[in-house]
Amino acid sequence: MDNLNTTAEKIRTMEIRGAGRIAVAASAALRDYAMSLKSLPLSEFNLKLEAAAKTLVDTRPTAVSLPNSVALTKRHSATNVYDAINEITGNAEKFIKNAEQALGKIGRIGAQRIRDGDVIMTHCNSHAALSIIKTAFDQGKDISVIATESRPRRQGLITIKELNDYGIPTTMIVDSAVRLIMKEVDLVVVGADSISVNGALINKIGTSQLAMAAHEARRNVIVAAETYKFSPRTLLGEMVEIEDRSIDEVIDAQILRELPNVKVRNPAFDVTPAEYIDLIITEVGAFPPTMAFTVIKDYLGLELAV
Repeated sequence: MDNLNTTAEKIRTMEIRGAGRIAVAASAALRDYAMSLKSLPLSEFNLKLEAAAKTLVDTRPTAVSLPNSVALTKRHSATNVYDAINEITGNAEKFIKNAEQALGKIGRIGAQRIRDGDVIMTHCNSHAALSIIKTAFDQGKDISVIATESRPRRQGLITIKELNDYGIPTTMIVDSAVRLIMKEVDLVVVGADSISVNGALINKIGTSQLAMAAHEARRNVIVAAETYKFSPRTLLGEMVEIEDRSIDEVIDAQILRELPNVKVRNPAFDVTPAEYIDLIITEVGAFPPTMAFTVIKDYLGLELAV
């Protein structure tokens, strides 16, 4: 349990960050934990497995990749612990392999939407979005990137370092400059933390303002998302919870104590309506947001919604 709790804490504190990495880490942690329970009877094994799954899922309420990876990893139909562990191990290995391969496939599919000479705006730090950008660059396309700072945790600094090291010309802007700079942009490419059944995107706070500015400027918005980032539970009408993180990420607590009439909020994500999104690029193809239900049904399975 120590390794699982350590992984859960790293996810909660964002030492492990990014929806894809969170999903892979959780799947591996649950697999390893299941293997440590081999001496238990099946009923107790299942109870402990469910408790461990809840520990992981509760760390980050918005990134649906986390509950999806946990649900896909833990499900089994075995009548004994030995077979249950084998199923869970197989589930985890399949999920992790597919997650690793998905980025390359997304890159190849999404790069076809990038033209030679394009200026691309991106937000936060998305491995899937960067896979599209890097693949286009590898194809010899003369592109450049405008990356937002992405406060309050400034994940944009990670993005600009990755792009710099790859040799891609990049400019970083403060988040509030998005609308001003959008006129210089040809295409917006962002990642996803969750995608609901109606095609709405839940992603890093500030994504919706990029999409709105792009819509106003008639620029297309492409979302890069592995299929496990779609939210089956939204089929049942469940809303995706927007995580509020610690105000310490925004302001020093001592300063706030000196301002008794001030409160601070730190929502980590926002919701971008489907009508502001041109395409969602997944490892199984490019879809309009209106096809979110089909992705959930065909590639995740409706049973995950229950």
